[in-house]
Amino acid sequence: MQPLSPAEIEAVVLTFKVGGLALLVSLPLAILAAYALARWRFPGHALFDALIHMPLVLPPVVTGYILLILFGRHGPIGGFLHDALGITLAFRWTGAALAAGVMAFPLMVRPIRLAIEAVDPKLEQAAETLGARRIVTFFIVTLPLALPGIIAAALMGFAKAMGEFGATITFVSNIPGETRTLSLALYTFTQSPDGDLAALRLAITAAVIAFGAVFASEFVSRRLARRLGGG
Repeated sequence: MQPLSPAEIEAVVLTFKVGGLALLVSLPLAILAAYALARWRFPGHALFDALIHMPLVLPPVVTGYILLILFGRHGPIGGFLHDALGITLAFRWTGAALAAGVMAFPLMVRPIRLAIEAVDPKLEQAAETLGARRIVTFFIVTLPLALPGIIAAALMGFAKAMGEFGATITFVSNIPGETRTLSLALYTFTQSPDGDLAALRLAITAAVIAFGAVFASEFVSRRLARRLGGG
């Protein structure tokens, strides 16, 4: 089989770029949301949980359309970003990262929440009894003990972000060199009469990346769990 063409390499590189930015922005928010769900009790807790997981049950095209309404040039958020800061997300690779991050977000929140809930609250209470503030307790007790779950969630979220299609094509379209990620390039080649080989190469590349992310997620989380457990 021939190596990847320049256009295919461009799509793969852009996919890593989009996935990396999506993870960078969404992971801290996912940790905060997971901590809030795991440790805080507040009015609307169930509603907040449901809203976070909406991208999992909504058709991705619907999510992309909502993003287009909110973050488009004439949307309430997108219009403000463009007029005040000169930032445009619609039909840009940064918009693709936003769509990927939104779709990956609930997949990260769930395992991170379970990891935080597995941390014994008595350890956090002991640190606070010794004078540590809650935020300090989070960084020195909760975060290290939940780290295996967080890393596993991050790798899975990264893989999901790299494979995002529906929300991305709806929000930022399929622009070569700008928003055409691996999934969109694969779709484009399947629509071309002579694109079978290119589609096959990209499909194999996507499968290898996905397998690597799942394997790395399991390997890293187990190694960290053994170290934290003293095994």
